[in-house]
Amino acid sequence: MESTMAKKALVSMLMGLAFIFIQVFGDNFPVNQLSSGLYHDQMRKMQAFKTSLIRRELDSSISPSPSYAPSPQRSHVYHLIQYGADPTGKLDSTEALLKAIADAYHGPSEGFLMEGIKNLGGAQIDLQGGLYLISQSLRLPAAGAGNLMIHGGTLRASNEFPRDGYLIDLSASSSTNNEEEVESSMDAQMSSSSSYNYEYITLKDLMLDSNFRGGGIFVKNSLRISIDNCYISHFTSNGILVQGGHETYIRNSFLGQHITAGGDPGEKDFSGTAINLMGNDNAVTDVVIFSAAVGVMVSGQANILTGVHCYNKATGFGGTGIYLKLPNLTQTRIVNCYMDYTGIVAEDPVQLLVSNCFFLGDAHVLLKSINGIAKGVNIVDNMFCGSDKGIGIVQLDHSRTPFKEIDEVVVERNNVRGMSLKATVAKGSVRGTGSSWTIDFNSVLLFPNIIKNVQYSLGPSGSLFPNHALRNLSDNRVVIESDVAVSATVYVTVDQGVSN
Repeated sequence: MESTMAKKALVSMLMGLAFIFIQVFGDNFPVNQLSSGLYHDQMRKMQAFKTSLIRRELDSSISPSPSYAPSPQRSHVYHLIQYGADPTGKLDSTEALLKAIADAYHGPSEGFLMEGIKNLGGAQIDLQGGLYLISQSLRLPAAGAGNLMIHGGTLRASNEFPRDGYLIDLSASSSTNNEEEVESSMDAQMSSSSSYNYEYITLKDLMLDSNFRGGGIFVKNSLRISIDNCYISHFTSNGILVQGGHETYIRNSFLGQHITAGGDPGEKDFSGTAINLMGNDNAVTDVVIFSAAVGVMVSGQANILTGVHCYNKATGFGGTGIYLKLPNLTQTRIVNCYMDYTGIVAEDPVQLLVSNCFFLGDAHVLLKSINGIAKGVNIVDNMFCGSDKGIGIVQLDHSRTPFKEIDEVVVERNNVRGMSLKATVAKGSVRGTGSSWTIDFNSVLLFPNIIKNVQYSLGPSGSLFPNHALRNLSDNRVVIESDVAVSATVYVTVDQGVSN
């Protein structure tokens, strides 16, 4: 308060001096000794001086509001080039990438997601559109973190990259040779109370080149992982491996061991698996798989594939588009997919849906018997187009053992061109004169020597209406007999998959 009063007194004194100066020179100074221009110039300077003094007084009397006080903030975005990474791909950038990932892991956190999974608050590893050469897998320092994104660039394995590694490895284990780092990682894992390694990690807008040395992405025992708009090539093991955990969503991505667009002269030598789902509740959506021995391998429950285009390796060369390797517990839905010269294989399918898909180039569905079980299977409303070689749209592999437990299997309402129609429901009719009528359904029915339900009607052409009955169902043939000979048409509907 005393300081403010002193400032006001000083301003008043200076203003008074300015007034005296103006009065003295204005009244007593000879006009012929001070030109009009010089006089007005001095007046403007004095007025400006007065204004500046008043402004300073006002500024000093107003204290800044605490709400506008600047506070230091730490960014959650980690720009890779600032860590010394080489965006041209000529020099190894492994150390810079691992440092950026470690900083993000140890950066600001916003509480927890699942119990034991700390929330990194949306931290981002920004690859800044560069191409980076790496010689070891990229891992987080330890398990127990989530809400992190790695995006926007290309990763390529160097010639020193381990052949059993993955470019991005979301597992809790570490491959480092530094004993202290290994112990630190293990301690961090033990301190995490979560049953999952990671949650809500997003890998987006990435091109991953495995350089024929291992795989692309490994997700182990994690929850709600998103792999979006990625291009993964030159893998020898798996493009993407999901092991355990729940809800890894793979969408809008392209995978291929070799970069090709079909008709590759080396197609018969394609190897590896593009996507390997060894966990539950995952989704593969709008994905193209253009080269691999197996497009999608599924050995976990309750997965869904939709909008997947497989032309990875033709069935004629030994390839498989989608392989369901979970006998007696399939629980898989395949909808709106495009099987392009490569088909679907399902071992002992139980609760399997294949619907609204397009099969081209003699591609088909193969049901493979392991223990002879097929239950709750729906292969319906698909389109099949082939080369007029008589290949069945759905086939059986019972080289190990025949299918013995068949229930609620529906193969129906598929439209076929240039292939052999196979179904579990069939209709037929026969016209003739006599006391016995036989209709053979072997050309249509999927399973041999199994008819669980029969409906028929007999329509005589004359006035005589005989007694009639179903006499035989063996070998997928239906025999209807009457007590007297008549001219009649017999209509029959049979069903293999549903019991009475």
